[in-house]
Amino acid sequence: MALILGNAHSDVPIKNQVETKGKKEIGRGCANYHPSVWGDRFVTLSPDKMEIDVLTKQRAVKLKEELKTMLLNFSDPSQELNLINEIQRLGVAYHFEKEIKDALYRMHDAHINGNDFSGDLHAVALWFRLLRQQGYNVSSNVFRRFKDKNGEFKETLKDDIRGLLSLYEAAYLGTREDNILDEAINFTTEHLKSAMSHLSSPLSTLVQFALDLPVHKRVEKLQSRHYISIYQEEKERNDILLEFAKLDFNMLQSLHKKELSDISRWWKENDFSTKLPFIRDRIVELYFWILEVYFEPQYARARRMMTTIISLTSILDDIYDVHGTLEELEIYTVAIERWDWAIMDQLPDYMKVHYNALLNAVEKFEDELSKEGKSYRIPYLKKALTVLAKGYLEEARWTSKEYVPTLEEYMKIALITNGYPMLSVASLVGMGDIVTKEAFEWAINVPKVVEASAAICRLRDDITSNEFEQERTHVVSGIHCYMKEHGTTYGEACKVFLEKTADAWKDANMECMEPTPVPREVIKRPMNLARVIELLYQHQDSYTNSAFETKEHVTMILVDPIPV
Repeated sequence: MALILGNAHSDVPIKNQVETKGKKEIGRGCANYHPSVWGDRFVTLSPDKMEIDVLTKQRAVKLKEELKTMLLNFSDPSQELNLINEIQRLGVAYHFEKEIKDALYRMHDAHINGNDFSGDLHAVALWFRLLRQQGYNVSSNVFRRFKDKNGEFKETLKDDIRGLLSLYEAAYLGTREDNILDEAINFTTEHLKSAMSHLSSPLSTLVQFALDLPVHKRVEKLQSRHYISIYQEEKERNDILLEFAKLDFNMLQSLHKKELSDISRWWKENDFSTKLPFIRDRIVELYFWILEVYFEPQYARARRMMTTIISLTSILDDIYDVHGTLEELEIYTVAIERWDWAIMDQLPDYMKVHYNALLNAVEKFEDELSKEGKSYRIPYLKKALTVLAKGYLEEARWTSKEYVPTLEEYMKIALITNGYPMLSVASLVGMGDIVTKEAFEWAINVPKVVEASAAICRLRDDITSNEFEQERTHVVSGIHCYMKEHGTTYGEACKVFLEKTADAWKDANMECMEPTPVPREVIKRPMNLARVIELLYQHQDSYTNSAFETKEHVTMILVDPIPV
């Protein structure tokens, strides 16, 4: 059990086992992972195929200015909220951060001064969701007006599909104190499902999209691509906004293709898939993973650095989960803790390949950051990687002993080995001046939002991967631990884990409320990491088994431009 990067044991039986003094020693194995579905596609990508022409860029600038003017000239708050919502869901909100921030501040200021927002269910729910997303802890009691004298949501609401849909989406911004939002989820889910067969497109598509996964849990870039297709069917769409969203998507895709081409060449030049044939060759999927943590142009360096780290961590995961003997893993954990080139000679050849690449990469990061006075960031990254390796080792020891821990014991380690605490630190390394030393101190100590993100990661994986894990009973999973400890069935354990996942989201939501201990752009990273997991582990382990859903996602974002 290790990093959530597809849990190396969730595909097919991995390790051959040999009896050793009453224990099961980890032996050499091969997971038979499918090869990269992309081959050299992005390595050999021609630069001229990634360029955007000047006229397109000029058109985008003109449309952007027109949209800014619209945002600054609204007199109807409901119309303003609708435009902000559309801008966000189309993936272009990063162009209008100040305008959106100012508009929502005005609305919140009016609210705290006693001017409650009025309107139908759709307007109130949208107001609530957008303000909560911005960090304003507005009360969920605003929805009490939509209840009857018996304290139930009014049955007349069932015919207001737009209102139900907006309430459904808003309810996922809840915290543990928002019981009314739990009721709202149950109420809206029931009536939206009942209404599905009677709805026409695009509303039916939008409802199905939401029921599949609410917008609050969706990764931004992929959901914006889907929403563009839905929005263009709307009769009351804003054609200026739609055209701008399409142009911006294509311009970003051009940038992202260049980045992926560079990182793919680095991967190929290191020849990891040949030198380490037991690993998952997933550099394209890993870039897509990190692209959904931050897609905006200003985070290009952060993406490059974080993709490098997550790819080396995926290899590290496979070393501990697939290939290394326990004795070798003990030595490698010490090597990572010492971070010393001199220890290289003590490592097996396959570990040397990884250790050399890891030390080289981090040294290059340090050289680059030192020119900006930011080399202080590197020790935090090294510490986070060391903690991760120690967690991997502890799980390898459990496997060796065939030990099944209690759920509490399991989660203590599993919240480390899912990799998200380390990745939350790594996500900050390449960011700009908004990230300070205080932000790294915050991240390295695993604050509540990082813990919640890690819990979502771990729990979602255990629910999805458990059936595979049961084929290898010596590999512990959270579901297995819970079933043994509490004497429950698989279904009962999964239900508990789903409830724990929902609570983790509520905890994460609470941590996003103002005032926050670090800038919102910092907190957004672990939140986005949680969203990636909701995508990749919704139906199966779509990182390890990337030939289907994930291939389609990558194609939509990094291969096919949108016709304008």
